[in-house]
Amino acid sequence: MKLVFHGHEERYAVEQSLLNFFPEERPVYDGDEENIADVTLQCTELTARAETRIHWNGREGAGRARVDLGGITDEFELVRERQRAVKLSFFRAAKEVLDVTPPWGALTGIRPGKMAERYLLAGKTAQEVNRILADPYGVTAKRRRLAIETAQAGIHARERIREKDISLYLGIPFCPTRCSYCSFVSNSVEKSFNLIEPYLEALYKEIDDAAVMVQELGLTVRSFYMGGGTPTTLSAEQMEGLITHLRSRFDFSECIEFTVEAGRPDTITREKLLALKRCGVDRISVNPQTMEDHVLTAIGRRHSAEEVERAMELVREIGFEHVNMDLIAGLPEDTPAGFRRTLQRVLCMGADNITIHTLSLKKGSRILLEGSRIPDACEVGEMLDYADPILRKAGFAPYYLYRQKYQSGSFENVGWCHEGAESLYNIYIMEELMTILSLGAGGSTKMVDQKNEHIERVFNLKYPKEYIDRPEKIAENHAAFREFYERLFAHTDNGDQPQ
Repeated sequence: MKLVFHGHEERYAVEQSLLNFFPEERPVYDGDEENIADVTLQCTELTARAETRIHWNGREGAGRARVDLGGITDEFELVRERQRAVKLSFFRAAKEVLDVTPPWGALTGIRPGKMAERYLLAGKTAQEVNRILADPYGVTAKRRRLAIETAQAGIHARERIREKDISLYLGIPFCPTRCSYCSFVSNSVEKSFNLIEPYLEALYKEIDDAAVMVQELGLTVRSFYMGGGTPTTLSAEQMEGLITHLRSRFDFSECIEFTVEAGRPDTITREKLLALKRCGVDRISVNPQTMEDHVLTAIGRRHSAEEVERAMELVREIGFEHVNMDLIAGLPEDTPAGFRRTLQRVLCMGADNITIHTLSLKKGSRILLEGSRIPDACEVGEMLDYADPILRKAGFAPYYLYRQKYQSGSFENVGWCHEGAESLYNIYIMEELMTILSLGAGGSTKMVDQKNEHIERVFNLKYPKEYIDRPEKIAENHAAFREFYERLFAHTDNGDQPQ
């Protein structure tokens, strides 16, 4: 769809709105396109007025929005309010064209719960926030409830964070095979087995350097997460050696959760689980994605649903305090009936965390090229509508929420857990509450100054070979991390505000 702007350059806001309503469309700014969205913004010191006119496949719609700017002096807040006017006008025009309302209404971006959190922190009641999300934003009742509940969980987590608390992420970018839906940076061990040992050698060196930096800055590690890839692609000896080295360098005495994403059941053995237990891991994930064998085959998994059950038997026997299981709604060749069977089987396995993802059709995945039948948005909605009440009935509550680009039906990913079993790392990273120091290939370090709503990022090298060959990039990222905190603490000591 061609996007035409008058009086503004709010590309991000409009493109996010476009994806929300027209997921098959891509933004175009030149050429003679039949489908067009014409977006106008007029601002004064007191108001922002936006108008959107959409011509799409022979249908037309128009939407207008007015937002008050009076009394707002903060430039960031002014930008946000101008964008809100643009998004609301696009929402109203698109709704007129399509005669449908997306589940999240006019809310765009990966953190739809942020708005609920902002209003709650400003003193609004849950009932007041519910009304705001309903009108003018058009969020459906189920999504309003999810937004408010996960925002409340985020606020509760925020209250316990101290200024020098950070989380630590360690990436293992290897998998036994690559799933068809995956766009994460991970190397199939079949093709890159010879990279594992040199990768670990480079990772040990980064751990050493990062630990010295964290100690010198006086930071405290509050949560740890080892992800990937699939960390249990490593042997038991490699995992135990890595975690033992990590624990010998960092101070984990105030760490309240230590998580390893075991992930795929075809990498889980008794020997590996015992090694994790000996290393003090108290939270793991076993991620079947589905319990339908034909769907597992369609996504490139080389294990069966029965192997998932055997892996969970081992997990229960060895006795980890918390266990997460991931499922994906909308996988190739799945059906609403198949998803219901999957969830019912998983609920019998003893996990106290269950994350329900919605399939995201990402450019880097093979899924778009393989021709499998992919459930449509109505079927995915049926899956999610089944999961919500069933999980609540089983004693689960939603505690974190996020969205991704190109998700089926513009739905969401939700983490559910029993009371007291929240993964704080997931809340910290999704709500941007705490700095995440990322070690290894494929991750990114997010530096958060919560008091001043200021965030900076540095990105790790994507691929294991790059990571091994370019230690100067690791040093550059660490220098940026150190500079962020030295600047932050200098401003704090002087009573100034970071710029």
